Amino acid sequence: MGMAAAKKKGAGAQSGAKGAGAKGAPKEMNRLVASNRRARHDYEIIDTVECGIVLQGSEVKSLRAGRIALQDSYARFDDGEMWLFGVHVPPYAQATGFGAHDPDRRRKLLLHRRQIDEWMGKSKQNSLTMVPLSIYFKDGRAKVELALARGRRQYDKRHAIAARDAGRDAAREARSATKSRS
Repeated sequence: MGMAAAKKKGAGAQSGAKGAGAKGAPKEMNRLVASNRRARHDYEIIDTVECGIVLQGSEVKSLRAGRIALQDSYARFDDGEMWLFGVHVPPYAQATGFGAHDPDRRRKLLLHRRQIDEWMGKSKQNSLTMVPLSIYFKDGRAKVELALARGRRQYDKRHAIAARDAGRDAAREARSATKSRS
């Protein structure tokens, strides 16, 4: 009885899932909207976390169209909450007047209280920066991959590039060595 009930319960949970109805198109699972590739170059990434973001309706429409700029964006604590600054979401073309949004407004990030407290302590203790690495949709909801990072100096950037190139060369040599043996 236990096994049959578990199977029946599992089947019901899947068929009753939100968005699984016969009406609409299949939901997008994980779709990358924008990534901040410059952040990985300018910062040494220490820790990352996935968090939700509070958006208005027209902002979601702009995100689904892939219109967003993450350059020079950062997160900051304000009154015990985490906010995202410097993200530019252009207005949605069909949203005018009441439905329009401010493209450069600050946006609230959704994290658990313990995560906020942990990151607040780490960032203040080690003077670290919080930068968004990417924005994507996961199960129909907009998510931000946020990184706790330490800024790199110019010589650190050159060193990281040299190490990456050396790793590529070593991998290339290893591949060619295995091909020559065959």
